[in-house]
This record gives sequence, structure tokens and C-alpha cells, in this order.
Amino acid sequence: MKRNSLSSFSISLWLLFTAVMLQAVESAKGKYAHMLFNELFEDYSNALRPVEDTDKVLNVTLQITLSQIKDMDERNQILSAYLWIRQSWYDAYLKWDKDKYDGLDSIRIPSNLVWRPDIVLYNKADDDFSEPVNTNVVLRYDGKITWDAPAITKSSCVVDVSYFPFDSQQCNLTFGSWTYNGNQVDIINSLDSGDLSDFIEDVEWEIHGMPAVKNVITYGCCSEPYPDVTFTLILKRKSSFYIFNLLLPCILISFLAPLGFYLPADSGEKVSLGVTVLLALTVFQLMVAEIMPPSENVPLIGKYYIATMTMITASTALTIIIMNLHHCGSEAKPVPQWARVVILDYMSKIFFVYDVGENCTSPKRKKEEEPKLEGDDGCQRRHKEVRSHLSNRNDDCDVKEKLNGNLNKRHRAHGEAVRETVNCCSCYKTLIKNIEYIANCVRDHKANRAKGIEWKKVAKVMDRFFMWVFFIMVFFMSVLIIGKAA
Repeated sequence: MKRNSLSSFSISLWLLFTAVMLQAVESAKGKYAHMLFNELFEDYSNALRPVEDTDKVLNVTLQITLSQIKDMDERNQILSAYLWIRQSWYDAYLKWDKDKYDGLDSIRIPSNLVWRPDIVLYNKADDDFSEPVNTNVVLRYDGKITWDAPAITKSSCVVDVSYFPFDSQQCNLTFGSWTYNGNQVDIINSLDSGDLSDFIEDVEWEIHGMPAVKNVITYGCCSEPYPDVTFTLILKRKSSFYIFNLLLPCILISFLAPLGFYLPADSGEKVSLGVTVLLALTVFQLMVAEIMPPSENVPLIGKYYIATMTMITASTALTIIIMNLHHCGSEAKPVPQWARVVILDYMSKIFFVYDVGENCTSPKRKKEEEPKLEGDDGCQRRHKEVRSHLSNRNDDCDVKEKLNGNLNKRHRAHGEAVRETVNCCSCYKTLIKNIEYIANCVRDHKANRAKGIEWKKVAKVMDRFFMWVFFIMVFFMSVLIIGKAA
């Protein structure tokens, strides 16, 4: 027990001694840092370029880390991004011997105390021209200064929406000195691309790279070269949101347009369906127009909307024309012979178009028509029998007239019976004329009705033909837009 108590007491004494020594070291380092700061900035000026020879070029190393994409405004063509900007350079007047200051090799001081390069974003699209964030810089004993500053930048980006929503964008971030030329301050990119290791994944865009390129440009105002480093941010849009909210509804709505030809002509909804589909596509077209910039490049989905709206307009116009054919009455001209051969004989069989009032689900119509046809034949036979009977009666009347003439000569007493027989024969002749008139009227009515039925069948065949034509057009348009985007 005594040994354990002695060992624990010794350990606690050792820990206490160590803490006292560390505190003494920290206080000593703080004392040396304070002394170093006073000596370094006693005669220092942050207004001049920190080089011993004014003809010497000061190299500034630039590194950009992309943390997050805040917003991509396609209409105003502005990219908002959250960046970490690291700049490092050597200050010839801020060096010290670390052995004189108890091995102190670096200190952290406010950035406004030292000279800083005026590197700005050339293609900035923000109204705020405030100074950079006044974060601390890390100053090393050899004069190297490292300045890490966060920044939310708004840069102009030329947006190409030709393949929206399957588009890719390339936005440039160009950094360079605003006043120093290449003979005074040279910019060196530390990496071949921007750092994407700390990037927060965006819900709308995928990052496919951020290559960096150094450019040396001579502007028209000055003869000196001005170097800059351009970071090209390669973005790929995630199109799932737009497929399910803009493209897929348009495809489904466009497939409704050909079904207008399948509606019965007597329903009265054929034209209204086309107009409703056209209005629905107009709403989606306005939604896309609000997102896209007002440029000459029409987006791919906009072209699809325009083509679909044109197709629906054509289908509505054709529906109106076919409705006129359907409602051709008995006063219309007969169906031309070529239309009878091409449309009624061949096309009706190709598109499985039956007579008006029939469909593929009622095959018993033929069986039901047989007794009707037999009834019609019976009526015709009865009509012929009546006519033959009446004609026989007429012949009998003629024979009776001859016989009655002979009888009149022989039997003058039967004159009254002969006159009654002649009157009966004249009644039969009048009845025959009336029946023939009624038969002609019925025949003309059936001919006119058959003429109207033929025009209705022509309209039905044309409806079915254009339905399949527009179905094929919608299908190929949908495949074309997906294939072109891919």
C-alpha cells in the first residue's frame, strides 16, 4: 500500500512539473513573439512591394479550393461559388533568425499589417466591391507569407442552353493582379487544377474537373504583359429533376394528341381535346422560357415543345377538315371513284376500319344483318308479286273488256255489270302508279343515305390513318430528343 501511494505521488509530481514547464515555455514563446513582432514592424510599410530590388519580380503562388456551388443563374448567366483562396509569397523585409527567438519559426498576424497582392476576380459579376476578408496570415522565419481567405464569388459565365436539360457548362474564374504587371508581380498556379477534395456535392450540378491555365495577356491600354490564372469549372447538369417535371409530362401530353383522331365524331370532343393539349404545352413552354436566358440558342426541350405544339396544331386542323367530311349529308356529291378504291377498299382493310356503327368487338353484326337482308329480299319479292298480280289483273281487265264487248253485242241486258268491271280495272292502274312512286322515293332515300354513310366511312378511315401517322411522329420525336441529348 505504501509503495502504491509513493508511486502515485511521484507521478502527480511529474505531471505538475511538466505542466509548469510547458506553461513557462509558452510564456517564453509569447514573450519572444511579442518581441519579434515589435522588431519586424518597427520600420515596416505595407504600402510598397516587399522586394529589395525594384526590378525584381515578386512571385505569388495561387491556389483555389472549391467548397460549394451556391447558385447557377442561367437567365442572368451568373455563377455563385464558395471558394477558399490561398496566396503565398516571400516578403524580403519580414525575415528573422529563429534561433534568436527560442526556435520560433512562425507567427500569425492580421493580414492588413503586411503587403498583400491586389489579386482580384476579373470576371466578377457582383455589385459589392468590398475589400477581401481580413483574416490572419501565417508568417514564417524565411519571409514566406501564406494568406488563406474564404470568399463567396459571383462570376459571369457564358451559359449555353442548347441541350437543356442535358447540357454541360464551362465557367471560367480568372484571377489576376489589378495594378501590377507581369514585370512586377507574377502569378503562379500551384496546381494544375483547382482543389476539389473539400467540395460539397451539389443537388443540381456534377463537377467533372477544374483545370487551371496561366495566361499572359497584353491589353490595349498598356504595353506591359499582365499574367492571370484561369480556372475552368466543368459542370454537368443532373437532369432527373427536369426529366420528371418538364420532359416526361410533355411526352405524355403529346401522346394524347393522336388519340383525338380515335374519338367518335359525334362525341363533340375532338377539337376541344386538341385545344386543351395545346394549352397545357403552352404552360410548360412558359415555364422553360422563365428559366432560360433570352438568347438565340433555343434549348433542346424548347424545340421539342415547339415541334409538339406544331404537330398538335396540325392535328386539330386536320380534325376540323375530317369533321366536315363526316357531316357531309345527302346533298353532298358522291364519293369519287379514286377515293372509293384507295380509301374505302384498301385503306379501310389496312387500318381495320369497319362500317359506321361497327367495331371489332361486335362480330355478330354480320349474322344480324342476314335476316335483315332476307327481309329486304322478301319485301322485294312481295313487291314483285304484287306488281305481277296487278299486271295480271290488268291483263285480265283487257281480256274482260274484249269479252265484255262481245257480250254487249249479245247481252245488252248486262251493261251495268260491264261498267263496274271497267271501273275496277282503272282503280288497279292508279294503285300501281302510287306504289311505283313510293318505291322510287324509298330507293332515292336509300341512295342518299348510302352516300352519307360512305362519306362517314371515309372520315373514319382518314381519322385512323392520321392517328397512326401522328403516333409515329411523336414516338420518333421523343427518341430523337433523347438520342440527340445523349
